[in-house]
Amino acid sequence: MSSKPRTPRSQRFNPASDDFHKEDFPFYWLNQVHGRYSAAIEKALKKVNLDIPRWRILFTLKEEGTCSISQIAVHAIAKLPTVTKIIQRMKQDGLVDTRARSDDGRVTEVLITEKGIAAVEDIRFATKDLFKQSFKGMTEAKIQRLNKLLEELFHNLPEH
Repeated sequence: MSSKPRTPRSQRFNPASDDFHKEDFPFYWLNQVHGRYSAAIEKALKKVNLDIPRWRILFTLKEEGTCSISQIAVHAIAKLPTVTKIIQRMKQDGLVDTRARSDDGRVTEVLITEKGIAAVEDIRFATKDLFKQSFKGMTEAKIQRLNKLLEELFHNLPEH
C-alpha cells in the first residue's frame, strides 16, 4: 500500500509546493501589512501636507545627516531620478537644501533645513497614534524580534 508522502507543514510556505496556502506565506502578510500601513500613513501625512516619499527623505536626513541623493534613494527605496525630482520640489518648498560635495563636485549632497526639521516634528505628531495602534499589545522584545527576522529576510534576498 503506497500512500502519498505527507508534505511537511513548512512546505505550505513555499509557492512552488502543491500544498501552498497564501496565508502561510510570509510575503503575503508583508504585503498586507505594507498596503494597510501605506494607506494609513498617507492619510496621516496628508493632514500635514506631506507624502510618503517626502516623509522617507526627511527622516533619512534627520537620522543620517547630510546624504548624497543616491544614498537617500537607497534608504527611501526609490529610483534615483524619482528621488532627484522629489528633492528638487522639497528644495523649492524649503524643506531641504543641496550643495556639491566638497571633494567631488559631481555628487549632490542634501541637507535638512530648519523648516524640514519642523516638518519632521509635524510628522511625528500626526503619526504617533498610528504607531501606537500598529504595535498595540506588542512588547519591546517582540518588536525587536520582528525587526531581527525582517533584517535576516532582507539579507537573504538578492540585491536588485
